[in-house]
Amino acid sequence: MAYSAQDTFAAFNPFKDLDVTKIMSDMKFPVVGFETVVETQRKNIEAFTAANQTAFEGMQALFQRQAEVVRNSVEEMTKATTDLWSAASPEEKAAKQADLVKKSYEGAIANLREAIDMLAKSNGQAADLINKRVGESIDELKIAVAKK
Repeated sequence: MAYSAQDTFAAFNPFKDLDVTKIMSDMKFPVVGFETVVETQRKNIEAFTAANQTAFEGMQALFQRQAEVVRNSVEEMTKATTDLWSAASPEEKAAKQADLVKKSYEGAIANLREAIDMLAKSNGQAADLINKRVGESIDELKIAVAKK
């Protein structure tokens, strides 16, 4: 007789006699009215819509701010280029270039932090709306089940 791993594992299967349909038929699930389900889903959709609107407005504000940053950066670079060309000596040009690089780096970091803060605030507000609705939904489910 040849060894069969499949037969060996089948012999040690602890779930071979498990009848899931019998277990499920013994469980009693509460029946919730159709109106309750529809109302809960309506509120869920409203909460998700509000959360999406909040996230969209946050992204819109971020894009507007980034457009302002780009506009300001172009103006500053134009002024800096003019100042750089007006420098008399190579040492003065080098010093102005170093200042320009430092200001550009610091500005970029400040803009990045601002963008991250704006996104975090917007996403936090959207998450709060969803979190609040989940809690309300669970409370509504408890009340609906208690009525039956």
